[in-house]
Amino acid sequence: MFTLVIGGSASGKSEFAEQLTQSLDGPRLYIATMEPFGEEAQARIARHRTARRERGFETIENYVNLSSLEIPEGANALLEDLGNLAANELFRPDGDIRTVVPGIEHLLALCRHLTVVTNEVFSGGKDYEGETLRYLRELAQINRALAAKADRVVEVVCGLPNLLKGEAL
Repeated sequence: MFTLVIGGSASGKSEFAEQLTQSLDGPRLYIATMEPFGEEAQARIARHRTARRERGFETIENYVNLSSLEIPEGANALLEDLGNLAANELFRPDGDIRTVVPGIEHLLALCRHLTVVTNEVFSGGKDYEGETLRYLRELAQINRALAAKADRVVEVVCGLPNLLKGEAL
């Protein structure tokens, strides 16, 4: 089963995705994609790691190339988040944006249930240009490709889940 969770900044999408994954039987993996740049980010990551462990998640830090990630077969995995992964693949010297969708497909082949959290883009009402526009376009294309593959797509707005595709939760 593959669930794509989409929403704007601070919409409650991560909390929803965590609760969904916690409701599943079996091992729970949290695939974290935020790179630890600076002391503030490192402290935030440490807090999140501790909180997730208390909720029954094993955290795996993975910033690029999901296809090389080895996880236990049949696990329930939550990938947080696609926006970070896309930025890492697009802007890191060792990254490759073309690997994102195949990387998700790799995880799908291993997971009992995969939940991917992603950002809703292009509703900010602002004109973007240059590398920012390129990033937004790439992420939007990845979101479309993954929504087509997903069994269920849920948009979270103000903490409220709205089913866009698939069976009710």
